[in-house]
Amino acid sequence: MAIFDVMNAAVQNKDADAYLGLYADDAVFVRHQSGTTMNKAEFDALIRKMMASDAMVMGPRRKIYENDDILVIHSVNDYPDGTREAVLMACSLDGGKISRVETGATPLKT
Repeated sequence: MAIFDVMNAAVQNKDADAYLGLYADDAVFVRHQSGTTMNKAEFDALIRKMMASDAMVMGPRRKIYENDDILVIHSVNDYPDGTREAVLMACSLDGGKISRVETGATPLKT
């Protein structure tokens, strides 16, 4: 199964374990809000918090492109602070796992 299909199902089911299982142990996440990076342990804590929140709605993902090296995804997400963003997510792939994620976002009016 493609990484996108597993990721999308995990998001829709709020299954943090399945979602995080897609990431390599040394994965790096680059935050679009600040340009700072997080390691997998830091990203793990963030994802679990987001998926546990009823106020966080990670919208259905749309696959833009996927091959053995990269996965590009678009989604519209609603955040607990009342903001909404259109997010473009580029995932570098290595050995069937996500090794690096960079996001870009456009704020949307709610």
